[in-house]
Amino acid sequence: MTVNREIHLLAHPKGEPHPAIFELVTTALPEPAEGQILVRNTWMSVDPYMRERMHVVDTYLPPLQLGEALDGPAIGEVVASRSADIPVGATVVHWLGWRDYAVVDPTEATVVDLDVAPAEHWLGVLGTTGLTAYAALTQVAPVREGDIVFVSTAAGAVGTIAGQLARKLGASRVIGSTGDARKAKKLVEDFGYDAAIDYRAAPIAAQLAEAAPDGIDVYLDNVGGDHLTAAIDALRDGGRIAMVGAISTYNATEPVPGPSNLFHLAPKDATLRGMLINTYFPLFPEWIDKATNWLADGSLHTEVTVAEGLEAAPTAFLDLMRGGNIGKMLVRL
Repeated sequence: MTVNREIHLLAHPKGEPHPAIFELVTTALPEPAEGQILVRNTWMSVDPYMRERMHVVDTYLPPLQLGEALDGPAIGEVVASRSADIPVGATVVHWLGWRDYAVVDPTEATVVDLDVAPAEHWLGVLGTTGLTAYAALTQVAPVREGDIVFVSTAAGAVGTIAGQLARKLGASRVIGSTGDARKAKKLVEDFGYDAAIDYRAAPIAAQLAEAAPDGIDVYLDNVGGDHLTAAIDALRDGGRIAMVGAISTYNATEPVPGPSNLFHLAPKDATLRGMLINTYFPLFPEWIDKATNWLADGSLHTEVTVAEGLEAAPTAFLDLMRGGNIGKMLVRL
C-alpha cells in the first residue's frame, strides 16, 4: 500500500447534514517521524458529538476544519514504529479515525489486548461509550437501591449499556425511550428494560406517566427537549438527572429554549448535572475491570451496527443521527 484514503469535511452544515459535505480523498501514505507510530485502522466509530464539532464555534472540542480529514475514535494495528514504547504488531486505540492509516504520537495511543475482548468492544462497551453510562449512573446521577430509572435514546450505544447497568446498581424499574416499536421490543427482550416507550407513537410525557405512575428517581438524558421536560415533571423528591447529550437540538439553526419547567427542580430538591466524559477518564480501569467480567459471564449484552468500508463512514454518521442504529455504530475498514 502506497496511498492513504481520508474523509474530509467540505462545508459546515446548516440544519441536518447531507452527504455532499463529505469527500473521500486519496493522499500519500504518511511516514512516522522519530518517536511516532503508523497505524492501519481496522475499525472506527461515528458518534453524535461530531455534529457539534461541525459548527464553526468551539465547543468542548475544537471545530472540525474544512478541507482536512475528520477525526474520531479508531482502533488498528501498528504497521511501522519509531517508538521504543509501542512495537509493530500492537493493537492501539487512538483518535485519528476517518482514514485508512494514521500517524499517531504514542502519548495519544492506548495499547489494548484483543485476547480480553474483540476490537469493536474497545470502541464501544470498553471505550468511552461504556464509561459514559458508568460515570453517569455512578457519579453524576447515581442510582440507589430501589430507584426508578429513565434513559433516553435507550437503543443507542450508551443507552443499551445504561439499562443493564442500572439494574446491576439496584434499580427496581428501568424505562427506556426509543424511536420505533421494533427497538422498544428489543429494549425489553435484550437490554434489561422493564418498559420501553416509542416516543413517535404518542407524547413522551403521557407515556412516561403511564410507565412510571409513581415518578422516577434518575434520568439519563441523551435528548433534551420534550424528553427533559417530561423527566423534570416526573422526578420524585431528591431526583437526579445526568445531562449526557441533547441530540434533539444538534441540527437546530436557532437557539433552543430551555425547559419551561426547570424551576420545578427546586421544590423537589432535585439535581440536574452536566457531564463531560474526559473528567471521568480516571474511572476507566475500574469500568473495564467490571465490564470485562460481565462480558465474560454473559450478564452484559452488547450489539453493534456495522457499516463496511471507509467510504461508508459518512452514510453511517448520517444514519446514526437519524436513529438508524441499535447499540454502537461502527465502520469496519
